[in-house]
Amino acid sequence: MRVTQGTFSFLPDLTDEEIAAQVRYCYEKGWAINIEFTDDIHPRNTYWEMWGLPMFDLDDPAAVMYELEQCRKAYPKHYIRISAFDNSKGWESLRLSFIVQRPPQEPGYRLERQEWQGRTIRYTTHPYAADRPAGERY
Repeated sequence: MRVTQGTFSFLPDLTDEEIAAQVRYCYEKGWAINIEFTDDIHPRNTYWEMWGLPMFDLDDPAAVMYELEQCRKAYPKHYIRISAFDNSKGWESLRLSFIVQRPPQEPGYRLERQEWQGRTIRYTTHPYAADRPAGERY
């Protein structure tokens, strides 16, 4: 099962050249870049671990690609994404976010059904990976 979160998630994985082109685009727009990683890809998990500090004052994609490579070496079986933050007045939020690394195997989710008061039925998703402790999920 391929997890689809963020921009480009329905496309094949981006190459490093394509990632660098997206980073260059973000810098042309004046957006700050940060790299994040996680082993809990649940859709409601929006707070991933940040790799280093946000890169506010950079204008060269090579610096981001270097940090991305270091993150990949440290977390070879985690999800890694690049996010671009627009701090201009009126936006002050993310403008772009896309996954740049996935674990070799994405185990997927199961749908859990719970009967509730009356005839109400509630559904939730549970990632198979979350059955293992954090840090050992992939």
